[in-house]
Amino acid sequence: MVRKYVIYRRVSTQSQGESGLGLEAQDRDIALFLDNYSDTPFEVLDTFTEVLSGKQDDRPELQKAIALARSEGAELLVAKLDRLSRKVSFIAALMDNSALKIRVASMPHADKFQLHIYAALAEQERDFISKRTKAALQEAKARGVQLGGLRDATMKRNEAAREAADAAAQRVAQIILPMRNSGSTLAQIADALNAAALPTPRGKRWAPMTVSNALKRLAA
Repeated sequence: MVRKYVIYRRVSTQSQGESGLGLEAQDRDIALFLDNYSDTPFEVLDTFTEVLSGKQDDRPELQKAIALARSEGAELLVAKLDRLSRKVSFIAALMDNSALKIRVASMPHADKFQLHIYAALAEQERDFISKRTKAALQEAKARGVQLGGLRDATMKRNEAAREAADAAAQRVAQIILPMRNSGSTLAQIADALNAAALPTPRGKRWAPMTVSNALKRLAA
């Protein structure tokens, strides 16, 4: 039996779409999945590409991809979970569709329950970091820190960054501590956090060094 896939790719800005930077990374992850984790033989029925924010639910290309996947009994394949959406409610609605099966290349063995948990953690993390950073700035202002000057602005950013980093370490503790205790490497933990679309305090992808820093913060 041939395994069928419909690929969906998304970038947020026109410049990303034109440069291919975001799309190339997605293509790489999808190719790795197909070459290493997919049942064989397989067939890619079509590829749909969207240049829209993940916050926007009305995405014509995604709807076309879903319709084709459902009609052909194919799996909707994305590179990362956040390519579908950054909203857990949107992802949950897709997963509730019994006629649609979703596969995430960077999380090849994840089932619907695990994908839902990862989506919820990612949304919670983004919301918490945003609130924590705003609170840190308000507290600095209440202490009389002048936010307009270069020196004070630098102090403000450094303080907010430290507090955001501490908060971020706490929020991912439930993922990184059990993985580290079970023998996972720093690189494996970084891959898991990136697959869950959980950003670092600076909004970047996790690397072994940033995982190490988070573990040190938790130990302190």
